Amino acid sequence: MENYVEKLRRAKSASYSLSLVSTIEKNNALERIAENIEKNMEKILEENTRDMEKGQKKGLSKALLDRILLNEKRIKDIIKSIEDVIRLPDPVGEIISLQKRPNGILVGQMRVPIGVIALIYEARPNVTVDGATLAIKSGNSIVLRGSADALFSNVILGNIIRDALKETKIPVDAVQIIESPEHEIVEEILKMREYVDVVIPRGSANFIRYVIEKSKVPVIETGAGNNHIYVDEDADFDMAEEIIYNAKVQRPSVCNAIEKILIHKKIAESFLPRIYKKLKSAGVEIRGCPEARKILPEIIEATEEDWYTEYLDLIIAIKIVDSLDSAIEHINKYNTKHSEGIITNNYQRALTFLRKVDAAAVYVNASTRFTDGGEFGLGAEIGISTQKLHARGPMGLKELTTTKYIIFGEGQIRE
Repeated sequence: MENYVEKLRRAKSASYSLSLVSTIEKNNALERIAENIEKNMEKILEENTRDMEKGQKKGLSKALLDRILLNEKRIKDIIKSIEDVIRLPDPVGEIISLQKRPNGILVGQMRVPIGVIALIYEARPNVTVDGATLAIKSGNSIVLRGSADALFSNVILGNIIRDALKETKIPVDAVQIIESPEHEIVEEILKMREYVDVVIPRGSANFIRYVIEKSKVPVIETGAGNNHIYVDEDADFDMAEEIIYNAKVQRPSVCNAIEKILIHKKIAESFLPRIYKKLKSAGVEIRGCPEARKILPEIIEATEEDWYTEYLDLIIAIKIVDSLDSAIEHINKYNTKHSEGIITNNYQRALTFLRKVDAAAVYVNASTRFTDGGEFGLGAEIGISTQKLHARGPMGLKELTTTKYIIFGEGQIRE
């Protein structure tokens, strides 16, 4: 078993010096990382092929294999996300507020790095790069522990990043790769409060729940995506059809894809057959409530478990609802507080939906597939927070900082 404790210790030590590195030097390091990834693209693809072959032999689902897959386009997208982060302003050192008190002292808040982030994630090797680059730009050390299913890809990417840092002012130990696949290491990392300041898990709902229950380190809960689109009685059918198709079919294995459709009863008989035909043409398996099955008996009967399930596959469940309030009530009961949407031309209902739905991202007349750090202008994201404290939604640079009070005086004492 690798010496993970030593890696955590080095990450902690590196975090102190990294917090003082200038923006220019951090951006220079990110440029070197992007160049190194491009230079080693063939090696990355070779290692990713090993992961894919291993996954196929293991019988991993198509959805999970899609999450693991890297190709030339996806690697170029990774490089572009690094370039986007370089162009973003550095939040470290920003003074949020500064006010003069009656006694003459100045009291303000400054953005500072969190310290050491442990990113524990399943599949998706691009997370290795997103996590490292965002951590570096925000002045944090990061410990990366990916799943065994993407081990070869994660290790090659981690080593490429660390090699690039050797040519920069960033301490190499600010990025640590945990290579051992043993589950026991994860449990031990979750106890290391002396070295780790926050844990960010990315993966299935069960995995995130496991991390939350086991961790003694503060956890930022990130999102499983049991996401809904509600088609209101005043919806534009053409728009609704295109949005639903995109949100379900374009890439069903990701957390911002939709898993459920809610349809107002007034339009169900006309819209349900239409969206059913559109989704079936893409090979989507459709399940439905009793009211939906009265209209289309060929739909598979949905169970109570279906309403809670994030499929991450070409499967969707449909429910007919009586009203906007019924739709909102259903969403707030079953969703994972990730991304929810309404299709409507009624401004007041749109506003009600925005205010009442409990989720990190709420859409009016747009696909939920936009819940993404890059799409929101954050360059990249380290995860999509579905909790309500510190950060909510895609977590970019500012969300990887905290604040401390700074006070300037001229000899004042308290009487």
